[in-house]
Amino acid sequence: MSSHRLSKGGRIERAKPLDFTFDGKPMQGFFGDTLASALLANGRQLVGRSFKYHRPRGILTAGAAEPNALVTIGEGGRTEANTRATLVELYSGLKAKSQNRWPSVDFDLGAINSLLSPFLGAGFYYKTFMWPATFWEKVYEPIIRKAAGLGRSTYEPDPDAYEKCWAHCDLLVIGAGPTGLAAALTAGRAGARVVLADDGFELGGSLLSETAPVVGKSASDLLAQTLAELADMPNVRLFSRTTVFGWYDGNVFGAVESVQKNTATVNPNRPVERIWRIAAKQVILASGAEERPLVFGGNDIPGVMMAGAMRSYLNRQAIAPGKSTVIFTNDASGYATAADLEAAGLEVAAIVDSRPDAPRTWSGKARILPGAVVVDAKGGKSVKGVTVLNNGRPETISADALGMSGGWSPIIHLACHRGAKPVWSDAKAVFLAPETQEGLTAAGAAAGIGSVEACLADGAGKATSALQALDFSNATAAFAAKADTTTVSKPLWRVHGSKGKAFVDYQNDVHLKDLGLAVSEGYGHVELAKRYTTNGMATDQGKLSNVNAIGILAEARKVSPADVGTTTFRPFYTPLSFGALTGASKGKHFQPVRKSPLHEWAKKNGAVFVETGLWYRSSWFPKVGETTWRESVDREVLNVRENAGICDVSTLGKIEIFGKDAAEFLNRIYCNAFLKLPVGKARYGLMLREDGMIYDDGTTSRLGETHFFMTTTTAYAAGVMNHLEFCAQALWPDLDVQFASSTDQFAQIAVAGPKSRMILQTLVDEDISDAAFPFLGAKEVSLCGGKLTGRLFRISFSGELAYELAVPAGYGEAIADAIMEAGKPHGICPYGVEALGVMRIEKGHVTHSEINGTVIPSDLGFAKMVSTAKPDFIGKAMLSREGLTADDRLSLVGVRPLDPATTFKTGSHILSDGAVPSLESDQGYVSSSCYSPNLGSTIGLALVKHGPKRHGEHVTVWNDLKNEYTKAVLCSPVFFDPENGKLHG
Repeated sequence: MSSHRLSKGGRIERAKPLDFTFDGKPMQGFFGDTLASALLANGRQLVGRSFKYHRPRGILTAGAAEPNALVTIGEGGRTEANTRATLVELYSGLKAKSQNRWPSVDFDLGAINSLLSPFLGAGFYYKTFMWPATFWEKVYEPIIRKAAGLGRSTYEPDPDAYEKCWAHCDLLVIGAGPTGLAAALTAGRAGARVVLADDGFELGGSLLSETAPVVGKSASDLLAQTLAELADMPNVRLFSRTTVFGWYDGNVFGAVESVQKNTATVNPNRPVERIWRIAAKQVILASGAEERPLVFGGNDIPGVMMAGAMRSYLNRQAIAPGKSTVIFTNDASGYATAADLEAAGLEVAAIVDSRPDAPRTWSGKARILPGAVVVDAKGGKSVKGVTVLNNGRPETISADALGMSGGWSPIIHLACHRGAKPVWSDAKAVFLAPETQEGLTAAGAAAGIGSVEACLADGAGKATSALQALDFSNATAAFAAKADTTTVSKPLWRVHGSKGKAFVDYQNDVHLKDLGLAVSEGYGHVELAKRYTTNGMATDQGKLSNVNAIGILAEARKVSPADVGTTTFRPFYTPLSFGALTGASKGKHFQPVRKSPLHEWAKKNGAVFVETGLWYRSSWFPKVGETTWRESVDREVLNVRENAGICDVSTLGKIEIFGKDAAEFLNRIYCNAFLKLPVGKARYGLMLREDGMIYDDGTTSRLGETHFFMTTTTAYAAGVMNHLEFCAQALWPDLDVQFASSTDQFAQIAVAGPKSRMILQTLVDEDISDAAFPFLGAKEVSLCGGKLTGRLFRISFSGELAYELAVPAGYGEAIADAIMEAGKPHGICPYGVEALGVMRIEKGHVTHSEINGTVIPSDLGFAKMVSTAKPDFIGKAMLSREGLTADDRLSLVGVRPLDPATTFKTGSHILSDGAVPSLESDQGYVSSSCYSPNLGSTIGLALVKHGPKRHGEHVTVWNDLKNEYTKAVLCSPVFFDPENGKLHG
């Protein structure tokens, strides 16, 4: 059926054929195949094109390090680009296509770049795109943007679900090869809570392709018995198809589990991927090792493959790499592949062993060429043969497959995600993870151990040590100690004498000469070389290329790889989908919707809602006959000014502050004085950042000697709470002060207007006359004949006689209904945040439209609020900086059009009268604007140079986007009731 599938062998289920397509061509594989193995079985070696030169590329590995076989799978919203074919579990109906080619992978016009390769060496973009300067935006950038990337993502929405979960364990074992299985078995038998995670759809790692006996059993029998025992342990959780991608503080590991990536029919009630945050007391890193490529001419031709990958495809999926295979190796690993190929009846044309002391004979049929090297592979879209330099003499060997093994590099990325640096070992010729990592221990191949039985022993032994640290005194190693008898060969970083391009980074087309050029031009530092050549910057993040690149740089610089070092290891170990990172936070669940306790009250009164951060706030309340929002807002403003109105202000941040030092704490937090604030009074406060800029504003009331109640702006509620906690814990830990957020515990209702006192007095049992409860009063009150207790504050954002009443959230709707009923004779109406915004601008009250992170108190007319008597407060020291005392700082003014029939918009710039419109003439900008029904025109607040000194000056309000020029006058920011007579009524 398939040109490269053997008639027997492997772990595939031949009774379960699976149909799939590649680039529209129908193909067939079996259950147990990966997409990569199924493509190879169908004789498909050419699967993609390289990024820069568009060279033909074939499948190189059998795992996560694959740099070549990147494909796009799926359709519509389920399209996934840059997916490694080596990790895609084959399923019926899978649709895959190649990338980075046009019109097809077999005939790609982009391959013309290969002819330009002499001009596209390392750093060519730095040297080319600098001149002429005018070409950057018009020529270079568009070309680069069009060429960037390999696959193309879809614009259609992802229809699938994702989720996030937590897991906790005594021992996390990362990797389910022989080392990981031994560690998990040891810990499981000791009764520890164990999580064993592996990215494969079958657990077993190298045991899945091992043919030699292991501890007196066949590898498959040992694997089956071990998995069966682990599966029966209630304290052990086995996670297949799960990649641990990052190590974070607190010994928390991130992992992504593929739940439904192996099926064409997705169950909508289950996630397709699940992010796990695994909190582990101890961790065994049993991630194994990655086989290193060899750097010689033509080492990127399809048909050149890692020898270990050949062995994996042969023994797991019964794939023949070709009719005749050459093995190029510098250690014993290549011989294991050659032996398995011959055992399957396949020809091994030669074993080219670069070691001068390589064995001259072996038990197989293939001839051995000791001290020889492959200098060039021959072919274009497939291997046709190799040129071998044998004892100084070139020899051509016919072959259609070439397996290479340049040694093994421990996979230690996770061990270095928290800043630790790999350590070069001359004895093992590899980079190892630091040995002293609290909570994490590398074991087995990840610790540089070579033989399977030694890995079993090491995994069991290190699990025993980890468990003893957790007081599992009964822990006994599942496998006896075993010495590692693997011999370590001298690394072969490069082959001399190659005529073809010898690639180091396959995906980014970085070849040997690029690294040499980097060194000669002064970019030999490993971090500089990475950026100058782009080695290790591709989607595989240098898993195959980095160690070779370091060795080549070391040779060129005549130093040890230890002196070169590695680049920085960061999460994620493999690419992670945005869907998995997002989890359930998509569509209407993108962020939680917060509804105030008065949401249903506002809804039944006809509110139109607006999203403000996470909150839904009532924006205006249209009545029958009102056709525009402005009609509704104008009516609400006029009615509040004439009669009364009720507004939901529950979304304000609310923070309870307790402690004998609470007053002192607030005195340091705010720039104005709070130490002597009397009980029963509220005060408006300004909170500064360390740099002197205003951070937030709001009122704080003293409800008792050691109890304060702070309100913050809606948007900054969480930020202010974090700020207070930081100050208490880090800056002044000696102060006795505690905090509790009560934002969700209270419904808070503003009742404003000249008739507000009469209305509220019908509900409040205490006297709230001006004499008994003056402006800025604050106290707990009895409501409705003693049925309820609330908090009443006489504060106003509208500039009217106004109160804010806070009641337990569950009573909010009932109290709002009672206020509306009591206010009917007085013409009360509900009003929303639009009307509130109009009234605050009429009164010159600021919000974060003005408190934008660039203003200090004096910019907004609050200079007198800054206490000169206090010894210190946050931001005090920085207020005296030269830039913050400059006379031409942008300061708050009012602005109104000379012709009431004209208008302007927020964001418009202020120009001096007659100035030429330009940013050089810019005098400031309009920070807030609205139409005022009380004044009959547009009004605004603006931040303008020398602002308060320019009242009465005629200016032009310039909106270049709308091509609008409005003649206006600067004035006081208080447009309405400047004497505050209504406020104190």
